[in-house]
This record gives sequence, structure tokens and C-alpha cells, in this order.
Amino acid sequence: PDIPTPPQMMKVYHEFSEKVLAYGPSQGLEVYQQGLVHYYKRLGISLDTKDIIVTTAGSEAVTFAMMVAANEGDEIIVPEPFYTNYNGFATMASIKLQAITTLAENGFALPNDEAFEALIGPKTRAIMLCNPGNPTGAVYSNEELFRVAALCKKHGLFLISDEVYREFIYDGLC
Repeated sequence: PDIPTPPQMMKVYHEFSEKVLAYGPSQGLEVYQQGLVHYYKRLGISLDTKDIIVTTAGSEAVTFAMMVAANEGDEIIVPEPFYTNYNGFATMASIKLQAITTLAENGFALPNDEAFEALIGPKTRAIMLCNPGNPTGAVYSNEELFRVAALCKKHGLFLISDEVYREFIYDGLC
């Protein structure tokens, strides 16, 4: 809300003459899907539009990811402090969040593998990270991210990555 609207957007807004704003396709406009393909390609991730599910917001995307990764009564490990609304999303998905504590004293760095593995049980289906962290603002290092990815692979878990604030990192860490 405190970021200036791009001038090109304001120009389009002022020149807009349509009388009816119709809904777009639920899977998103083709031009948007292609934009996502190109965005991720710049990050070294190869996707096709058929690999993309467009949602109305990040909250919906996180909720869907929880529902895909876990069944009723299953667990997802999430570093805390975490975005408060994750609790509501988990309730909607009928799953339990298993919190793994991070500390301000060490910059909210992710705990070691042993701490994660102590929480992994028969109902664990995923580890979910928010990077940069909400509400902490912590940015995980590549080493931390690869370590958690390896843990997920080792234990057959999904890795859910909430990157809603990714573009607000200005020092190249993500």
C-alpha cells in the first residue's frame, strides 16, 4: 500500500473504457501464465503453463498446498514464530501445525536437522517455510534451504514454500 503504483498502470487505468469488467478464466489469463513461466525460468526453474495453478491470493495458495500435502489429522512442521493465519488455514484443512521454535538471538535461523527430525513422526507430511519470514523478516540462507529440502527428500515429505515477500529482498539473498 505504501509503494507507488507504476506509471504504466495508472496510464492504463485512466485510458480504460470498457463498460463491463468480466471475470477472467479461473486458471488465469494465458499472458499471466506465460509471465509466471518466464519469471521462474529466470530463477532456474523450468515450468510449463500446465504446471501452474493460479489462485486469487497467497493465502488461498498456502491453504491449497496444505490440503494437497496432508490429509485430515496429518501434521505439517512450520518454524515459529509464523504467520498467524497459518493456524486458520490448518484448521480449514483439518491438519495440525507442528511448531519448531526459532530464536531472535540467532536471527531466527532454522534449527538443526536433529531438531526437525525429533518432530517428524508417522503423521508428518510436510515442512512449510515462509521466506522471508513473516512476521520476523528473517531470510534463510541457501545452506538452510538446501538442508531442509534434503530433509524432506530423506523423509518423503513435501516442502511447502511460502515466498509471498520474495521480491522484497534487496540484497540478493533469495
